Amino acid sequence: MKLWAGKKERQINNTQSDLEYAVVADRLTKKFGKFVAVDHVSFKVKRGEVFGFLGPNGAGKSTTIRMLCGILLPTEGTASVDGFDIAKQSDDVKAHIGYMSQRFSLYEDLSVEQNINFYGGIYGLDGKHLEERKRWAIEMAGLTGKETMLAQALSGGWRQRLALGCSILHEPPILFLDEPTGGVDPVSRRNFWDLIYDLSHRGVTVFVTTHYMDEAEHCNTIGLIYNGKLIAAGSPTELKHNLDRYSIFEVHCTQPVDAMELLRGQPWIAETSIFGSAFHVSTFNEPDTGKKISQLLAKNKIQTERIEKIIPSLEDVFIHMIAEEDARKDGDIHL
Repeated sequence: MKLWAGKKERQINNTQSDLEYAVVADRLTKKFGKFVAVDHVSFKVKRGEVFGFLGPNGAGKSTTIRMLCGILLPTEGTASVDGFDIAKQSDDVKAHIGYMSQRFSLYEDLSVEQNINFYGGIYGLDGKHLEERKRWAIEMAGLTGKETMLAQALSGGWRQRLALGCSILHEPPILFLDEPTGGVDPVSRRNFWDLIYDLSHRGVTVFVTTHYMDEAEHCNTIGLIYNGKLIAAGSPTELKHNLDRYSIFEVHCTQPVDAMELLRGQPWIAETSIFGSAFHVSTFNEPDTGKKISQLLAKNKIQTERIEKIIPSLEDVFIHMIAEEDARKDGDIHL
């Protein structure tokens, strides 16, 4: 894949940061009146990596990505995308990125081919180049033979793949995806992520927001955002190492809700969280904590089917990070 060659001089030109990092945010902040949507967020995204921005709804993911795309002006702080200042050179930022919003952004009353032609025209593609990119987008989206089908008639997975194709028709070096697989079935999600990996292998930097933990597991780097603040950043392995001071157990029992409530009151329990039909218990690293869980539940007539010590998941990490952030906010230092 050919990467876009910028025609205008970058605000930050030929620096080591510009060469190594596709996105640099420094204390990026966005306020709407008194509400702080993004609170002094700083991070760097290496060129060619898949950077996952993970957080619950309302955490500030979409606001951050809109600032980085030059759609919203920051209230405070600075950021550069492909070396261009997002506040001073927003038009250049937009010319060097692909952006796919969390809502389906194509025209539903236009056909597959008409949508591609429209977006190709916006990006300045025409003639043979447009035809080549159109064929690529249709094949990539799995829509060969469906060129005349209206976008509104496509399934969720096809719609998202078509939207992705339209967002990278101009072969940008940086791609922003805002919760691209929301509402899509698991198979389509997996296929969509195969496309993301392929783009990354071709040298495209992919910045993706998500609240799916399984998707975040496959990112090179993850930023955890909560209440507008970046509370942790690193590779999945690095983030999991933050829980080394805990032992994590998965508990299967007959009364999980009652068991969780009982365990939360114990001083040697750090956190409990539901996981399907079971639940996870984080304990401080003390001897025989698994045995203590079993004995406590048995004492309270809760039948235990299985207690197993496990490797923490990203969901365990995120739950702990949120609990610790809330504890700091409330002045509680026990976590």
